[in-house]
Amino acid sequence: MLIAKKLSSEKQRKDPLIVIIISIVIGSILMVYPLSYPIAGWRPLFMMMIMLFWVLCQPTWCGVWFAFIMGLFTDLLLDAPLGLNALSYVTIAFFTRYFIRERRVLTFSNLWVIASLAIFAHLVIILMAQVMAGVHFSITRHWQPLLTSILSWPVLYYFLRKWRI
Repeated sequence: MLIAKKLSSEKQRKDPLIVIIISIVIGSILMVYPLSYPIAGWRPLFMMMIMLFWVLCQPTWCGVWFAFIMGLFTDLLLDAPLGLNALSYVTIAFFTRYFIRERRVLTFSNLWVIASLAIFAHLVIILMAQVMAGVHFSITRHWQPLLTSILSWPVLYYFLRKWRI
């Protein structure tokens, strides 16, 4: 009886496709929800964190191609130059998967440190791409989502941890 119950629970947890789609829809709503100008600068990078969670916690389902599609979707969602977020997401997904390939036991604190470094790397990549493109922007507003994204990672992890491998 116990074995049958365990097998049925594994089958239910095995297919996270619906949860992945729902998390992307909720993340996209949170990314474009209208906020006042001073508060909008502090908005966490929800799409980046959702992509990172699925790439780290469901490596058989989500990889570099998933990161590329999420990046293009984020570019279209935010009206950013096409490929800007895609480049950053693919780079981050590749390096995170490359550096954790031997380490499959990822605790919450490991994931939080990896997510913090990945969020920082994302902002650096976006900054470098914008500087190379000659886009003029405020450097202080560029770094505002760093703190809120790092602090909101545990909330995202709490809601999605059930579908982690």
